[in-house]
Amino acid sequence: MPEGHTIHRLAADHRARFVGRALAVRSPQGKFSDSAALLDGRELEEAEAHGKHLFLGFGPFGWVHVHLGLFGKVDFGATPAPPPTDTVRLRLVGADAYMDLRGPTTCALITDAEKGAVHDRLGPDPLREADDPGRAWARISRSRTTVAALLLDQKVIAGVGNVYRAEVLFRHGIDPYLPGRHLTRAQWDAVWTDLVELMREGVRNNRIDTVRPEHTPEAMGRLPRVDDHGGEVYVYRRANLPCHVCDAEVRTAGLAARNLFWCPRCQPRAAIDD
Repeated sequence: MPEGHTIHRLAADHRARFVGRALAVRSPQGKFSDSAALLDGRELEEAEAHGKHLFLGFGPFGWVHVHLGLFGKVDFGATPAPPPTDTVRLRLVGADAYMDLRGPTTCALITDAEKGAVHDRLGPDPLREADDPGRAWARISRSRTTVAALLLDQKVIAGVGNVYRAEVLFRHGIDPYLPGRHLTRAQWDAVWTDLVELMREGVRNNRIDTVRPEHTPEAMGRLPRVDDHGGEVYVYRRANLPCHVCDAEVRTAGLAARNLFWCPRCQPRAAIDD
């Protein structure tokens, strides 16, 4: 599933290509046909993201709410657009660009109130400047749930996925099994600040890079990572390989329905009384 930086990048791509322009709106697959007919010929006024949710605003006609889920995919191209395949849920066509959406978990036309309800159930997003990390801290600091599970809970913090979860905990030497209530405020503030910077970099580069300059392939004389997710990382999908920092074997285990990755030496188990 795409992480939050990807959705913010998609919002920026829509703004650059389509905002302020009247669009042809189609649903070749047919599942969005009624809404597409209502929006056809209307101007896209804005595009924004919150966590893993994309919102395309058509003014008084509502918002197209998109959640890609596990299988959703967005493709952009230059006009003239080729004939669409019957798997395209939504096609937008402007003067010089088009967008095809396939396989999303959600593609629905919603009202302002319904959009507000989506925002209300999501936690703060590191990529939304006005969002308050204190909202997430209020929940984390009271929770017996592991910090690794809390970071994936979109009601606690929006947009963080499995890669950022593993990498930010490693970068701050935090035991992923530490209960949220035992995380210090200073640790949380450092994690949030790091997520803001890492995810902004992800938007800029359209990939996730989390290693510090001294641990890049060039600095260490090692081969670059080869993975379909791209980017240089410390522990994500590096189970049984040596840690870039201490050479200990990176471990993996299931947690919160996803594979967790961590270094037992750099992220030692916390001694707590709970």
